[in-house]
Amino acid sequence: MRAAVLHEIGQDKLEVLDDVEAVGFGPGKVKLRVRATGLCHSDISAMSGVLPQPAPFIPGHEGAGEVIDVGDGVTGLGVGDRVLVCWLPACGACPSCKRGQTHLCLAGFMNAGTPNFKRPGGDVFGFAGTGTFTEEVVVGAGCAVPIPDDVPFEIAALIGCGVTTGLGAAINTAQVEAGSSVAVIGCGGVGISTIQGARVQGAAQIVAVDPVASRREAALRFGATEAVSPDEFGDAKQRITAGEGFDYVFEVVGKSATARTAYEQTRRGGTLCIVGAGAMDDNFQVNMFELFFDEKRILPSMYGGGDVLRSYERAIALWRAGRIDLESMITHRVRLDGINDALDQMRTGESLRTCIEL
Repeated sequence: MRAAVLHEIGQDKLEVLDDVEAVGFGPGKVKLRVRATGLCHSDISAMSGVLPQPAPFIPGHEGAGEVIDVGDGVTGLGVGDRVLVCWLPACGACPSCKRGQTHLCLAGFMNAGTPNFKRPGGDVFGFAGTGTFTEEVVVGAGCAVPIPDDVPFEIAALIGCGVTTGLGAAINTAQVEAGSSVAVIGCGGVGISTIQGARVQGAAQIVAVDPVASRREAALRFGATEAVSPDEFGDAKQRITAGEGFDYVFEVVGKSATARTAYEQTRRGGTLCIVGAGAMDDNFQVNMFELFFDEKRILPSMYGGGDVLRSYERAIALWRAGRIDLESMITHRVRLDGINDALDQMRTGESLRTCIEL
Protein backbone atom coordinates (compact mmCIF):
# COMPACT_ATOMS: atom_id res chain seq x y z
CA MET A 1 0.00 0.00 0.00
CA ARG A 2 1.23 3.49 -0.85
CA ALA A 3 1.51 6.21 1.78
CA ALA A 4 3.43 9.43 2.44
CA VAL A 5 5.62 9.06 5.53
CA LEU A 6 7.55 11.53 7.67
CA HIS A 7 10.50 9.68 9.17
CA GLU A 8 11.59 12.27 11.75
CA ILE A 9 10.04 15.37 13.30
CA GLY A 10 11.57 18.47 11.74
CA GLN A 11 11.93 17.10 8.23
CA ASP A 12 10.12 19.18 5.62
CA LYS A 13 9.66 16.45 3.00
CA LEU A 14 7.55 13.30 2.98
CA GLU A 15 8.64 10.07 1.36
CA VAL A 16 6.03 8.23 -0.69
CA LEU A 17 6.47 4.52 -0.02
CA ASP A 18 4.70 1.41 -1.25
CA ASP A 19 5.54 -0.96 1.63
CA VAL A 20 3.09 0.40 4.22
CA GLU A 21 0.34 -1.71 5.78
CA ALA A 22 -2.71 -0.50 7.70
CA VAL A 23 -2.96 -2.42 10.99
CA GLY A 24 -5.18 -2.60 14.05
CA PHE A 25 -8.35 -3.88 12.40
CA GLY A 26 -10.67 -5.71 14.77
CA PRO A 27 -13.76 -5.25 16.92
CA GLY A 28 -15.08 -1.70 16.88
CA LYS A 29 -12.86 -0.75 13.92
CA VAL A 30 -13.40 -0.10 10.24
CA LYS A 31 -10.99 -0.13 7.32
CA LEU A 32 -11.36 2.69 4.80
CA ARG A 33 -10.23 3.17 1.23
CA VAL A 34 -9.24 6.83 1.15
CA ARG A 35 -10.45 8.59 -1.99
CA ALA A 36 -9.61 12.22 -1.23
CA THR A 37 -7.82 14.08 1.52
CA GLY A 38 -7.14 17.74 2.14
CA LEU A 39 -3.83 19.22 3.19
CA CYS A 40 -4.35 21.17 6.41
CA HIS A 41 -1.81 23.46 8.04
CA SER A 42 -1.99 21.27 11.14
CA ASP A 43 -0.25 18.55 9.13
CA ILE A 44 2.69 20.90 8.57
CA SER A 45 2.63 21.92 12.23
CA ALA A 46 2.90 18.26 13.26
CA MET A 47 5.77 17.71 10.84
CA SER A 48 7.68 20.66 12.29
CA GLY A 49 7.00 19.71 15.91
CA VAL A 50 4.66 22.61 16.71
CA LEU A 51 1.92 20.06 17.40
CA PRO A 52 2.93 16.96 19.36
CA GLN A 53 2.95 13.76 17.30
CA PRO A 54 5.15 10.65 17.59
CA ALA A 55 7.17 9.71 14.52
CA PRO A 56 7.53 8.11 12.07
CA PHE A 57 4.03 9.07 11.05
CA ILE A 58 1.68 9.48 8.12
CA PRO A 59 0.15 12.99 8.07
CA GLY A 60 -3.39 13.73 7.01
CA HIS A 61 -6.61 13.93 9.00
CA GLU A 62 -9.00 15.65 6.58
CA GLY A 63 -10.15 12.71 4.49
CA ALA A 64 -13.06 10.87 2.93
CA GLY A 65 -13.52 7.50 1.28
CA GLU A 66 -15.34 4.18 1.35
CA VAL A 67 -15.68 1.46 3.97
CA ILE A 68 -13.98 -1.72 2.79
CA ASP A 69 -14.24 -3.81 5.97
CA VAL A 70 -16.20 -3.66 9.22
CA GLY A 71 -15.12 -5.15 12.54
CA ASP A 72 -17.28 -7.04 15.02
CA GLY A 73 -19.65 -4.93 17.06
CA VAL A 74 -19.80 -2.07 14.58
CA THR A 75 -23.32 -0.91 13.82
CA GLY A 76 -24.60 1.68 11.36
CA LEU A 77 -21.75 1.14 8.89
CA GLY A 78 -21.38 -1.35 6.06
CA VAL A 79 -18.98 -2.20 3.29
CA GLY A 80 -19.31 0.34 0.48
CA ASP A 81 -20.59 3.17 2.66
CA ARG A 82 -19.26 6.60 1.76
CA VAL A 83 -17.79 8.35 4.82
CA LEU A 84 -15.72 11.29 5.94
CA VAL A 85 -12.99 10.94 8.54
CA CYS A 86 -13.65 12.53 11.93
CA TRP A 87 -10.30 12.91 13.70
CA LEU A 88 -11.95 13.85 17.01
CA PRO A 89 -14.77 11.35 17.61
CA ALA A 90 -16.92 11.56 20.72
CA CYS A 91 -17.00 8.56 23.04
CA GLY A 92 -20.37 9.57 24.48
CA ALA A 93 -19.44 8.51 28.02
CA CYS A 94 -16.75 10.88 29.36
CA PRO A 95 -17.56 14.00 31.43
CA SER A 96 -17.14 16.31 28.41
CA CYS A 97 -19.55 14.26 26.31
CA LYS A 98 -22.08 14.08 29.14
CA ARG A 99 -21.96 17.87 29.44
CA GLY A 100 -22.69 18.19 25.74
CA GLN A 101 -19.15 19.38 24.92
CA THR A 102 -18.39 16.48 22.64
CA HIS A 103 -15.68 18.44 20.80
CA LEU A 104 -13.63 18.32 24.02
CA CYS A 105 -13.72 14.53 24.26
CA LEU A 106 -10.20 13.12 24.62
CA ALA A 107 -10.98 9.58 23.47
CA GLY A 108 -9.77 10.31 19.95
CA PHE A 109 -6.46 11.69 21.18
CA MET A 110 -5.75 8.43 22.97
CA ASN A 111 -5.50 6.77 19.55
CA ALA A 112 -2.65 9.09 18.51
CA GLY A 113 -0.19 7.11 20.63
CA THR A 114 -1.07 3.76 19.08
CA PRO A 115 0.52 2.89 15.72
CA ASN A 116 -2.06 2.12 13.06
CA PHE A 117 0.42 1.37 10.28
CA LYS A 118 3.56 -0.70 9.90
CA ARG A 119 6.27 -1.28 7.35
CA PRO A 120 9.29 -3.62 7.29
CA GLY A 121 11.26 -1.14 9.39
CA GLY A 122 8.73 -1.03 12.22
CA ASP A 123 5.62 0.73 13.44
CA VAL A 124 4.24 3.90 11.86
CA PHE A 125 1.75 6.26 13.53
CA GLY A 126 -1.15 8.07 11.91
CA PHE A 127 -1.49 11.78 12.61
CA ALA A 128 -4.19 12.47 15.22
CA GLY A 129 -4.97 8.76 15.28
CA THR A 130 -5.91 8.76 11.59
CA GLY A 131 -3.31 9.39 8.85
CA THR A 132 -5.06 9.93 5.53
CA PHE A 133 -2.09 10.47 3.19
CA THR A 134 -2.45 6.82 2.33
CA GLU A 135 -4.61 4.50 0.27
CA GLU A 136 -6.11 2.67 3.26
CA VAL A 137 -6.48 3.39 6.96
CA VAL A 138 -7.95 1.61 9.98
CA VAL A 139 -9.88 3.81 12.41
CA GLY A 140 -12.41 3.47 15.18
CA ALA A 141 -15.98 3.26 13.94
CA GLY A 142 -16.72 6.68 15.44
CA CYS A 143 -14.15 8.21 13.09
CA ALA A 144 -16.12 7.11 10.02
CA VAL A 145 -19.15 9.37 9.52
CA PRO A 146 -21.55 8.47 6.68
CA ILE A 147 -22.09 11.14 4.03
CA PRO A 148 -24.94 11.56 1.53
CA ASP A 149 -24.42 10.34 -2.02
CA ASP A 150 -24.55 13.88 -3.46
CA VAL A 151 -21.50 15.06 -1.48
CA PRO A 152 -18.26 14.51 -3.46
CA PHE A 153 -15.35 12.98 -1.58
CA GLU A 154 -13.22 16.12 -1.92
CA ILE A 155 -15.99 18.28 -0.41
CA ALA A 156 -16.58 15.78 2.41
CA ALA A 157 -12.85 15.80 3.19
CA LEU A 158 -12.86 19.58 3.68
CA ILE A 159 -15.88 19.35 5.94
CA GLY A 160 -13.96 16.81 8.04
CA CYS A 161 -11.70 19.53 9.44
CA GLY A 162 -11.06 22.98 7.96
CA VAL A 163 -14.61 23.93 7.02
CA THR A 164 -16.10 22.66 10.28
CA THR A 165 -13.42 24.46 12.30
CA GLY A 166 -13.84 27.83 10.55
CA LEU A 167 -17.62 27.84 10.25
CA GLY A 168 -17.98 26.66 13.83
CA ALA A 169 -15.70 29.37 15.20
CA ALA A 170 -18.03 32.03 13.80
CA ILE A 171 -21.34 30.25 14.40
CA ASN A 172 -20.84 28.11 17.51
CA THR A 173 -18.06 29.74 19.50
CA ALA A 174 -18.23 33.48 18.81
CA GLN A 175 -21.90 33.47 17.75
CA VAL A 176 -21.34 36.45 15.47
CA GLU A 177 -24.30 38.83 15.55
CA ALA A 178 -25.96 40.21 12.43
CA GLY A 179 -24.76 43.71 11.56
CA SER A 180 -21.51 43.37 13.49
CA SER A 181 -17.93 44.11 12.44
CA VAL A 182 -15.51 41.19 12.04
CA ALA A 183 -11.81 40.82 11.31
CA VAL A 184 -10.14 37.51 10.41
CA ILE A 185 -6.35 37.21 10.72
CA GLY A 186 -5.06 34.41 8.52
CA CYS A 187 -6.88 33.53 5.31
CA GLY A 188 -5.96 29.96 4.51
CA GLY A 189 -8.63 27.28 4.32
CA VAL A 190 -9.77 27.67 7.93
CA GLY A 191 -9.70 31.48 7.76
CA ILE A 192 -11.74 31.45 4.54
CA SER A 193 -14.25 29.16 6.25
CA THR A 194 -14.41 31.59 9.18
CA ILE A 195 -15.14 34.42 6.75
CA GLN A 196 -17.93 32.36 5.20
CA GLY A 197 -19.32 31.63 8.66
CA ALA A 198 -19.33 35.33 9.55
CA ARG A 199 -21.10 36.07 6.27
CA VAL A 200 -23.74 33.39 6.98
CA GLN A 201 -24.29 35.00 10.40
CA GLY A 202 -24.95 38.37 8.77
CA ALA A 203 -21.85 40.38 9.72
CA ALA A 204 -21.90 43.82 8.10
CA GLN A 205 -18.14 44.29 7.75
CA ILE A 206 -15.69 41.43 7.36
CA VAL A 207 -12.04 42.45 7.08
CA ALA A 208 -9.61 39.77 5.94
CA VAL A 209 -5.98 40.18 7.08
CA ASP A 210 -3.19 38.23 5.40
CA PRO A 211 0.33 39.01 4.13
CA VAL A 212 -0.23 37.06 0.88
CA ALA A 213 -1.92 39.07 -1.88
CA SER A 214 -3.53 36.04 -3.54
CA ARG A 215 -5.16 35.03 -0.26
CA ARG A 216 -6.49 38.54 0.25
CA GLU A 217 -7.99 38.42 -3.23
CA ALA A 218 -9.54 35.04 -2.47
CA ALA A 219 -11.02 36.33 0.79
CA LEU A 220 -12.97 38.95 -1.14
CA ARG A 221 -14.48 36.25 -3.33
CA PHE A 222 -15.63 34.30 -0.28
CA GLY A 223 -17.40 37.14 1.51
CA ALA A 224 -14.87 39.56 2.99
CA THR A 225 -15.91 43.16 2.47
CA GLU A 226 -12.29 44.30 2.57
CA ALA A 227 -8.88 42.62 2.56
CA VAL A 228 -5.72 44.20 3.94
CA SER A 229 -2.12 43.31 4.70
CA PRO A 230 -1.05 43.16 8.36
CA ASP A 231 0.57 46.60 8.00
CA GLU A 232 -2.77 48.06 6.92
CA PHE A 233 -4.79 46.49 9.71
CA GLY A 234 -4.50 49.45 12.08
CA ASP A 235 -5.69 51.88 9.40
CA ALA A 236 -8.65 49.62 8.68
CA LYS A 237 -9.59 49.61 12.36
CA GLN A 238 -9.48 53.40 12.45
CA ARG A 239 -11.45 53.82 9.24
CA ILE A 240 -14.12 51.16 9.78
CA THR A 241 -14.66 51.35 13.55
CA ALA A 242 -13.55 54.95 14.24
CA GLY A 243 -10.70 53.49 16.26
CA GLU A 244 -12.91 51.61 18.69
CA GLY A 245 -12.01 48.16 17.43
CA PHE A 246 -13.93 45.29 15.85
CA ASP A 247 -16.80 43.47 17.50
CA TYR A 248 -15.16 40.13 16.70
CA VAL A 249 -11.57 39.32 15.77
CA PHE A 250 -10.58 35.78 14.79
CA GLU A 251 -6.96 34.66 15.07
CA VAL A 252 -6.47 31.79 12.61
CA VAL A 253 -2.68 31.61 12.59
CA GLY A 254 -1.79 30.00 15.92
CA LYS A 255 0.89 32.41 17.12
CA SER A 256 1.02 34.58 20.23
CA ALA A 257 2.10 37.64 18.24
CA THR A 258 -0.97 37.58 16.01
CA ALA A 259 -3.17 36.73 18.99
CA ARG A 260 -1.87 39.86 20.73
CA THR A 261 -2.59 41.92 17.61
CA ALA A 262 -6.07 40.43 17.51
CA TYR A 263 -6.62 41.38 21.16
CA GLU A 264 -5.57 44.97 20.50
CA GLN A 265 -7.86 45.22 17.46
CA THR A 266 -10.89 43.97 19.41
CA ARG A 267 -13.13 46.66 20.90
CA ARG A 268 -13.74 46.87 24.64
CA GLY A 269 -16.45 44.35 25.42
CA GLY A 270 -15.82 42.61 22.09
CA THR A 271 -14.78 39.05 21.35
CA LEU A 272 -11.38 37.62 20.47
CA CYS A 273 -11.71 34.09 19.10
CA ILE A 274 -8.58 31.92 18.93
CA VAL A 275 -8.89 29.38 16.12
CA GLY A 276 -5.26 28.69 15.15
CA ALA A 277 -3.45 25.73 16.73
CA GLY A 278 -0.14 26.88 18.19
CA ALA A 279 2.87 25.57 20.07
CA MET A 280 2.86 24.68 23.77
CA ASP A 281 5.80 26.99 24.49
CA ASP A 282 4.33 30.05 22.70
CA ASN A 283 2.68 32.05 25.47
CA PHE A 284 -0.03 34.66 24.93
CA GLN A 285 0.03 37.43 27.54
CA VAL A 286 -2.38 40.08 28.77
CA ASN A 287 -1.89 42.16 31.88
CA MET A 288 -4.35 41.91 34.72
CA PHE A 289 -5.55 45.49 34.44
CA GLU A 290 -6.48 45.35 30.75
CA LEU A 291 -8.05 41.95 31.26
CA PHE A 292 -10.33 43.47 33.91
CA PHE A 293 -10.82 46.93 32.43
CA ASP A 294 -11.42 46.08 28.77
CA GLU A 295 -13.77 43.18 29.46
CA LYS A 296 -12.89 41.52 26.18
CA ARG A 297 -14.05 37.94 25.84
CA ILE A 298 -11.23 35.57 24.88
CA LEU A 299 -12.77 32.44 23.41
CA PRO A 300 -10.65 29.52 22.16
CA SER A 301 -12.42 27.44 19.52
CA MET A 302 -11.52 23.75 19.33
CA TYR A 303 -12.69 22.07 16.11
CA GLY A 304 -15.45 24.63 15.68
CA GLY A 305 -16.59 24.57 19.28
CA GLY A 306 -19.69 22.43 18.93
CA ASP A 307 -21.04 18.95 18.29
CA VAL A 308 -19.10 17.91 15.19
CA LEU A 309 -21.80 15.63 13.77
CA ARG A 310 -24.30 18.47 13.88
CA SER A 311 -21.67 20.79 12.41
CA TYR A 312 -21.09 18.40 9.50
CA GLU A 313 -24.82 18.31 8.78
CA ARG A 314 -25.02 22.10 8.91
CA ALA A 315 -22.08 22.53 6.54
CA ILE A 316 -23.67 20.15 4.03
CA ALA A 317 -27.01 21.97 4.30
CA LEU A 318 -25.38 25.38 3.77
CA TRP A 319 -23.36 24.02 0.82
CA ARG A 320 -26.45 22.51 -0.81
CA ALA A 321 -28.30 25.80 -0.40
CA GLY A 322 -25.47 27.75 -2.01
CA ARG A 323 -24.84 29.71 1.19
CA ILE A 324 -21.20 28.63 1.34
CA ASP A 325 -18.78 27.86 -1.49
CA LEU A 326 -16.63 24.80 -0.87
CA GLU A 327 -15.64 23.81 -4.42
CA SER A 328 -13.70 27.04 -4.99
CA MET A 329 -11.68 26.52 -1.80
CA ILE A 330 -9.85 23.70 -3.57
CA THR A 331 -7.22 25.64 -5.50
CA HIS A 332 -4.90 22.73 -6.26
CA ARG A 333 -5.27 19.01 -6.94
CA VAL A 334 -2.43 16.49 -6.85
CA ARG A 335 -1.83 12.78 -6.72
CA LEU A 336 0.11 11.36 -3.78
CA ASP A 337 3.40 11.69 -5.67
CA GLY A 338 2.89 15.46 -5.73
CA ILE A 339 2.51 15.82 -1.97
CA ASN A 340 5.78 17.70 -1.42
CA ASP A 341 4.88 20.30 -4.05
CA ALA A 342 1.56 20.72 -2.23
CA LEU A 343 3.37 21.24 1.07
CA ASP A 344 5.52 23.98 -0.48
CA GLN A 345 2.43 25.68 -1.93
CA MET A 346 0.80 25.77 1.48
CA ARG A 347 3.93 27.10 3.18
CA THR A 348 4.17 30.00 0.72
CA GLY A 349 0.45 30.73 0.85
CA GLU A 350 -0.10 29.88 -2.81
CA SER A 351 -2.86 27.38 -2.02
CA LEU A 352 -6.02 27.62 0.07
CA ARG A 353 -6.70 23.91 0.11
CA THR A 354 -5.03 21.17 -1.91
CA CYS A 355 -7.01 18.02 -2.59
CA ILE A 356 -4.89 14.88 -2.72
CA GLU A 357 -6.69 12.33 -4.87
CA LEU A 358 -5.94 8.69 -4.16
